[in-house]
Amino acid sequence: MSSNDDQDDLKPSATPGYKPTGTIKTADEYAKLDAEDESLARWKASLGITPGVSVGDPTGPRMTVLTLELDSPTLPAGKKLVFNLDNTALITEIKKNPIIIKEGVEYNVRITFKVNHSIISGARYIQVVKRSGIKVDKLEQMLGSYGPHPQGESYTKNFDVEESPSGMVARTGSYQVRSRVIDDDGEVYADWEWSFKLAKEW
Repeated sequence: MSSNDDQDDLKPSATPGYKPTGTIKTADEYAKLDAEDESLARWKASLGITPGVSVGDPTGPRMTVLTLELDSPTLPAGKKLVFNLDNTALITEIKKNPIIIKEGVEYNVRITFKVNHSIISGARYIQVVKRSGIKVDKLEQMLGSYGPHPQGESYTKNFDVEESPSGMVARTGSYQVRSRVIDDDGEVYADWEWSFKLAKEW
């Protein structure tokens, strides 16, 4: 597949009725905007946007993706599959040396991120899985819309439970994955590659 096909696969589906934001405002600017509208004030408060909210450097990225985790009730006690996206050595390692996922088990993806400033609208996690260069799966999960956390904390999103493939054919070879976090404005906050193999045990 060409890199253009990859880019097409990694495009998020359109949110009906959404119009790009144009000029990006800070969380404090949004908090002061239409302050007399009570229903709008409640909606902004639900996103953590209140006057004087603590925000990060407005010149930096609006969102930082911290970790990706694969969780399953079948994981052996004490074993965790958590990938710190700040750890470039780890990301390079899991691209070259596939992680092992047990076949035929339920698991879910969990992502942790921090909104640094402004509002993130319609953020999504997109994952394209290929085997021998051929796309075999695509996952698109909505993270949602967020403002900076009032206490400056990170957010965690658990995705729907899925089941890993099983069988001898599924266990043959490895799978290459391209993951991306992108919002409705087309801003990419994280884009990385990793790989996995299916096996009879974790």
